[in-house]
Amino acid sequence: RSLVHSCFSQAPRRPERHLATMPGDGYDVIQASSFCNRTVNPIRAIVEAIDIPKDTPEKKMIPLSIGDPTVFGNLRAPEVLIEAIQAAAADAATHGYKHSAGMDTARAAVAKRHSAIAGRTVAPSDVVLTSGCSGALDIAIKALCSEGDELLVPRPGFALYETLAKSNGADVKYYDLVPDRSWEADLEHLEKCIGGKTRAILVNNPSNPCGSVYSQEHLNAILAIAEKHGLPIIADEIYGNITFDGHKFHALASLTKTVPILEVGGIAKEFLVPGFRIGWIILHDAPARSNEDGSKRMALEAVWAGVAKLTQLLVGPNTIVQAALPRVLTPEAGSEDETRMAEFHKKTLAELEGNAKFLVERLDKIRGIRTIVPQGAMYVMIGFDKSAIPADKAANLDGFQFTQKLLNEELVFLLPGKCFEVNDFMRIVFCAPKTILADACDRIERFCAKEFGA
Repeated sequence: RSLVHSCFSQAPRRPERHLATMPGDGYDVIQASSFCNRTVNPIRAIVEAIDIPKDTPEKKMIPLSIGDPTVFGNLRAPEVLIEAIQAAAADAATHGYKHSAGMDTARAAVAKRHSAIAGRTVAPSDVVLTSGCSGALDIAIKALCSEGDELLVPRPGFALYETLAKSNGADVKYYDLVPDRSWEADLEHLEKCIGGKTRAILVNNPSNPCGSVYSQEHLNAILAIAEKHGLPIIADEIYGNITFDGHKFHALASLTKTVPILEVGGIAKEFLVPGFRIGWIILHDAPARSNEDGSKRMALEAVWAGVAKLTQLLVGPNTIVQAALPRVLTPEAGSEDETRMAEFHKKTLAELEGNAKFLVERLDKIRGIRTIVPQGAMYVMIGFDKSAIPADKAANLDGFQFTQKLLNEELVFLLPGKCFEVNDFMRIVFCAPKTILADACDRIERFCAKEFGA
């Protein structure tokens, strides 16, 4: 299938159910549920359904499209985590069912670490462990949004937000991010998006796909809008510990005690183990208006009770990885584990930041390419510098077609901006070794010279 078809094909309408005319006539085709038919993930559709060109003797595919830091083998999980998992696997205590919200020790480790990050007390009961951060997003969205509700999500933004909302019968409304302001939210547009069906605002910081890291001032402005309209926030902070020099991460919950927040995160990106599937939701609640009788309640108390119910659908995430969390999230002060984890974080961050700087320097030299400098995470968004492209060619530029043609001719796979609801941009994952990134840049430069007449 073509790239366009893969990304945007929709499931067929479900026909009316009817039974075989007579017993023994056999089966009609049994249709999938409406839930299935509402579930479409553009990114997965591309990766799994596209006809990828074959390697040639001269070139091999360079996949810079998937946000998996393990693809090239240069970024490895911390040895402390591997050792902790090996020990947990040998412990029979981890082999059985545990509480659907997570093991006490694991929830306590998440709570302790995030109390320090948020600058406010997080109790173990404020933490629910999930199957990856995507599982946390799924539960948070389900707990907040009923059918017909709207969730405000960023554009460009992670495609799974829309997938999860629509699969559950809710809808999304996009608020714009501004590339010329390092992908800050367009605050005026954000507020205009709020309507009678709006249930919550989703804020992703640091950002996938943009690689942006928001300032405290900008986050305070978003919080002010949420509070003005009485809306909770889902804070996707999975990349919170991956920020580059000069760009400090501010946990949204550290900036308010009056806006209710469901924070989602996990170990996938920070610890380079997306396959281990451990994420979490952290409740940072705020007081609700007093009842008529003067009694006090919390804004998200009913939602948090709903979250607890939703954990029972899957009966909790992997117990072996849960058991390993305390050693990596809260190593004993002054211990060898603490030293080794600090070294791991320093090394990983240095490689990612070095890759980002290298990539930006190379891409900035390519005629016709516009680079928005990443401030964190694992991604950079590139677009077109139309002022450097002949007018007749600039008028017909299309990010999706550019991506498809680059893939076909140079075997460099970037993710088209259409998957993030923007057309004239592409996302590059910069986890690969510099030698591979250099090869990719050479190919992109050669392709642009041909396409733009450089």
